[in-house]
Amino acid sequence: MEFAYLGPRGTFTEAALRRLPEAKGARTTPKSSVAEVLDAVRRGEVDAGFVPLENSQEGTVTVTADELAGGDPLVIAGEVVLPVTFVLASERPADRITSVASHPHALAQVRRYLRRELPEARATEALSTAEAAERVARGEVDACVCAPFTAEAAGLTVQDFDIGDNPSAETRFVHVVRPGPPPEPTGNDITSLAVYIDYDRVGALLAVLTEFAIRGINLIRIESRPTGEGLGRYAFFLDCNGHLADARMGEALKGLHRICADVRYLGSYRRDRSDDPVSPPPGQTDADFADAAAWLDSLRERGHR
Repeated sequence: MEFAYLGPRGTFTEAALRRLPEAKGARTTPKSSVAEVLDAVRRGEVDAGFVPLENSQEGTVTVTADELAGGDPLVIAGEVVLPVTFVLASERPADRITSVASHPHALAQVRRYLRRELPEARATEALSTAEAAERVARGEVDACVCAPFTAEAAGLTVQDFDIGDNPSAETRFVHVVRPGPPPEPTGNDITSLAVYIDYDRVGALLAVLTEFAIRGINLIRIESRPTGEGLGRYAFFLDCNGHLADARMGEALKGLHRICADVRYLGSYRRDRSDDPVSPPPGQTDADFADAAAWLDSLRERGHR
């Protein structure tokens, strides 16, 4: 197995990749952008990709969502949720720091710290926290916001620890592959979708949500992204409890296919959490759906039961 991931080496993405069971013993290749990672998977240059998808403070990593919704299809085969801790790394004392570099999501998660401690410093965006650390090492900027292991790898001095505005911050990373059969259900799974609604129909989004609600499927996340077709045209990204193999999920997907302009299946995979799943209400379990299907088959065969 060979994985491409958002590099360079020393990023949070590489740290999360080490936690992915499927990556044990695999070759890993850093790429400079999310698009490069996913295109390498599409072209078959690597077996899988690993990229950030969502942050608990800043929300969806939009470039990842847009790449999954467009272009040749890819599917998510797994996820890793990584707690995020930031440090300020520099060879200068705080009173001599005039510029700070980091990934945009990292800078957003230390806004209050920078405003309080380095109000005069200019924030500069980098492709990754590791690239920001390299820029400090080359003398291009005075300081960077990164992980402790990133600062150590770059040979930088940590000037301040735990500078994040939210001590509970975490980032969700996804294992992406070319389309194929999904992993087996585990009983604690997520199914991800990109849904394009019919904009000329009143209540189109409500109809989408109803397909899940009437089947007792819990939505974990719903977020809109512009399609590029014009103002007001959006794709909706949905994460929901359940697996493609579940009877309830299958019925919901069939319903979406009937009423939506398009539905892109983005994968069914194990959750990287042990949270208790939300149970469906009475009459909406997989067993209830199986019983109802058997009853209908009996009516069709015998005319009564």
